[in-house]
Amino acid sequence: MKVGFYQYNPVFGKKEENVRRVLSAIRETDADLLVLPEFFATGYQFVSREEVTGLSEKIPEGHTTQALSALSKKKNLHIVAGLPEKAGELFYNSAILTGPDGFIGVYRKTHLFFEEKLFFSPGDTGFQVWDTSIGHIGIMICFDWYFPESMRTLALMGADIVAHPSNLVLPHCPNSMPVRCRENRVYAVTANRIGEEARKEGTPLRFIGLSQITAPDGSILVQALEDDEALLTLDIDPALARNKAVTSLNNLFEDRRPEMYRTISKTRLQNSGSPEESG
Repeated sequence: MKVGFYQYNPVFGKKEENVRRVLSAIRETDADLLVLPEFFATGYQFVSREEVTGLSEKIPEGHTTQALSALSKKKNLHIVAGLPEKAGELFYNSAILTGPDGFIGVYRKTHLFFEEKLFFSPGDTGFQVWDTSIGHIGIMICFDWYFPESMRTLALMGADIVAHPSNLVLPHCPNSMPVRCRENRVYAVTANRIGEEARKEGTPLRFIGLSQITAPDGSILVQALEDDEALLTLDIDPALARNKAVTSLNNLFEDRRPEMYRTISKTRLQNSGSPEESG
């Protein structure tokens, strides 16, 4: 299948304008799966709950989801895109998946980054993988990559490819995704944005670009520049992500020994005391 990403610089608060721009940019793509950045239509740096309330949407009935669903139907195209979701009195940093039949599903970000915690609730959907006509698609959002459990969970659930909408400001992710893909033998499409937002006092947020498609062997198949708008696509073979053999005697998942992996909870750490306390 042909997969790709669209990297660009949205204008904060100009939701309908940003949606129109993106629809125009991707209208001629012949990809089977296209990934858009986190908060692709709203911008990222919210400074008040009022802004979050005004720019968030219900899913799937909101304008943004409906617009992408319509394009997916028209183009026979799967799209993954990040947007702020309103659900009752709560707000989530979410990503939707649309396809040839319209809306497919939503994932709510598990690991919130920095000031997202001021306005958004931690995701409650859990990680999900959708069995589509083009393969098994999983989603994680931006800072989720920092936690190996995110990618491993999606891989164990059968993901061939992980769509990764992002607004990256830290420099580490582009160099780390090859490790995430190699240790799970899956593809990943990281769709980042470019530009800066300086909507409050302090250091502006500078988004690092470098959107990329990473292969199951850890190789970076294509990567955008730091500052340029880019719509890049390429063909991949999902079957490569289903082969978990490392050697003729080793299989990445069959060799796992979950009974040997211990989870150390906060409660356990608190109960154990410091080295001084325990003598």
